[in-house]
Amino acid sequence: MQELWAQRDTRPTTTYTRPPPAVMTTPEATKPLSPIKEPPRPSKPNFARLYAKPFPLNTYPLPPLIPHNAFSVLHIAFTYIYHHIARASSHPKIPYQAYFSPETRSIHVTDQVAIRALWESGFFGKGSLSRSEPTWLDREKRRRGLLANETSEEVTRQRREERKKFKKERARKEREAIEEKLKEEEQSKQNSGIATRTARARYEGIDGGPVESLAKSIEPLIAEEPTNFSDLPPMVITKQNGVIEEKNPTATPSQLPNSAATPTQWTLEPEAAAITNQEQLHLTPSEAFFLAYGLGVLQILDPKTHHPLTISALFTLFRQTSYFPPRQFPTLSPDDPFLVDYITYHHFRSLGWVVRPGIKFAVDWLLYLRGPVFSHAEFAVTVIPAYRHPYWRSSEALKQETLKKERKTWWWLHCLNRVQSQVRKSLVLVYVEVPPPSALATCHAGDTGVVDIGRFFKTYKVRELTLKRWIPNRERD
Repeated sequence: MQELWAQRDTRPTTTYTRPPPAVMTTPEATKPLSPIKEPPRPSKPNFARLYAKPFPLNTYPLPPLIPHNAFSVLHIAFTYIYHHIARASSHPKIPYQAYFSPETRSIHVTDQVAIRALWESGFFGKGSLSRSEPTWLDREKRRRGLLANETSEEVTRQRREERKKFKKERARKEREAIEEKLKEEEQSKQNSGIATRTARARYEGIDGGPVESLAKSIEPLIAEEPTNFSDLPPMVITKQNGVIEEKNPTATPSQLPNSAATPTQWTLEPEAAAITNQEQLHLTPSEAFFLAYGLGVLQILDPKTHHPLTISALFTLFRQTSYFPPRQFPTLSPDDPFLVDYITYHHFRSLGWVVRPGIKFAVDWLLYLRGPVFSHAEFAVTVIPAYRHPYWRSSEALKQETLKKERKTWWWLHCLNRVQSQVRKSLVLVYVEVPPPSALATCHAGDTGVVDIGRFFKTYKVRELTLKRWIPNRERD
């Protein structure tokens, strides 16, 4: 037995090995392929630095105190004494100028330096040719092929185009899923041989069924124009130094990307400087009065005489033009639309909010934490006058008139709250308690007859009420 095993071990064996895979030995195959380089994205501006000021004012704070550093105390003392000796003004040397437009009942700022200062320091006003920020000049430069930054309107347009493409793709996939399901039912019917009424038979028997109506609605979305490939220029793909490049051999030198005919920054700057900025900044009466009275940085000119208007004349003018048609001074009352709106605007501005008009969402004001370039508005404010003083109940006619102004229906409140919940904003009802007319008579500064505006504003009170839409499925507890 041992001999047999020895003979078996000494038999020759044959080993089969798998041949190695074929390897291309050409020089192009040995070099690794590098991906096509994408153009770098333009860097975004530093919004935190660009919009650092909450108001168009200059502040000079003291340096921070470091308790364990003796030089910190000396630094604070030196800064404090220096500010007392050489005081620097927080206001601009020349106030920003604007003029009142009686046709639009708004204030127009035409100086480009003032426009950028008012927008970048507090987000005041709106561009006359833009959605919000005055960016018409940048859009015009990009339209002409000049150098300019990407504007917010272009970003919004790109997002809408991407959303439109996504909806088309989703509609195409839904149609393919429906057709696939109908094919499966048709195949199962043929295989089984049972005359059952499938989904296709049910839908085809109904004129305008779900599948037919969906297909008809999707048809214009996925309809694409045929592409004529014969019109496309010939392209040659080459590889140099490990980088894949795509070139057009029939292109002229002016069409090449890096040719000498390509316009550069030096050739485009004179053409860009020749464009005249036709955009203005429009301010609401509340914004303009806050800048003129509250901050003292704006000077409003009379459109007829081109002379600056005093604060008292501006106060009367805005009260008169808050009605349509404008009223005269004897018929003005403490519940003028301008007074009620400005009290609310001044109240939230003094609390640190960035207040913007909210007509887009059917409210009076929108409250931003830092500004529209940083985040969306968190609160939507609706102003309602409140008549709690006994004077407004002194006569039946006066009582009915005030009840008509402050009374709102549940339908109005439900619709308004529903709109704000859809845009992810909290609705805030602001009740402005209106003082009696006698309060205005007691707020005159001396014998001049001029109203003490600050003393008059102190007679108003503001109450806030935040509403939230109650959804039974989410808030059962």
